[in-house]
Amino acid sequence: MPFDLVDAMSVAADPAKPNEDAFAAETNDAAVLDGATGLGEMLLPGPSDAAWIAHFAARRLLAHRRDGEAPKEALRLALADAEKSFAGLRWRPPKDTWEIPFASMMFVSATEGGFGALWFGDCAALVLRTGEDVEIVGEAFDKRAAEAQRVKMMAEAKGLAPAGGVSRAEFLPLLRAARNKVNTRAGGWLLSPDPRAADHAASKRVAAPPGTLILLATDGFLALASDYDAYSAQGLAEAVRDKGLRTLSEELRALEDGDAEGRRFPRLKKSDDATAVLLRVT
Repeated sequence: MPFDLVDAMSVAADPAKPNEDAFAAETNDAAVLDGATGLGEMLLPGPSDAAWIAHFAARRLLAHRRDGEAPKEALRLALADAEKSFAGLRWRPPKDTWEIPFASMMFVSATEGGFGALWFGDCAALVLRTGEDVEIVGEAFDKRAAEAQRVKMMAEAKGLAPAGGVSRAEFLPLLRAARNKVNTRAGGWLLSPDPRAADHAASKRVAAPPGTLILLATDGFLALASDYDAYSAQGLAEAVRDKGLRTLSEELRALEDGDAEGRRFPRLKKSDDATAVLLRVT
């Protein structure tokens, strides 16, 4: 069953910096992607390596779907495209895993009676069927709780406020050590310029009758529920339906402005790029 695009929004954490989120939406497919903020010098031309992988993959995913490829094969081909492009564009090969561009992703494709989802990392889909409780697709809420605890422990160990930690020299060794585990059994897999990652994407088939609303979101937008307790998952999906994404983005930034150092809600950055796409199954 195809999708109608009801609403979409992507706002940078800081207007002076690149938006490292991306989204794409067409009749039968939609995706949101969240590039992992770089932890050192850039290897690619352009605004940032994280922005490159997110936007490149979003374009290529839907291009391969338009060519008739099945969703998982479209993902594999998009990552092979990224591998080729990364090798051709970079200034030098990465010296360690933490220099490779990575991204989280939620990618949905219409099927008979619902949709299929493929994902990496902490993007999610909230599925709101008429008269039913919301269904969460993905592990974003659990991942965000674990991340908040990790950030709190790091900040306390260094005697620093959490927000801003992604660029602090005191935090970089810990962040790079964690990033070095990505795409291993210990660290889990993310979208990357490596077609092998396609075999490690999580997947689920979801029933979604006509009228079902599907909210795809990166963790920066999901923080309203997962980090800041402004909404439950159910309440967030309903608020998007009733208020629209622009109003929710304003609420998000107001909450972050009120806790700029991240002491109440531990996080590495005051604000994060926030992206959301609202679909209706037709």
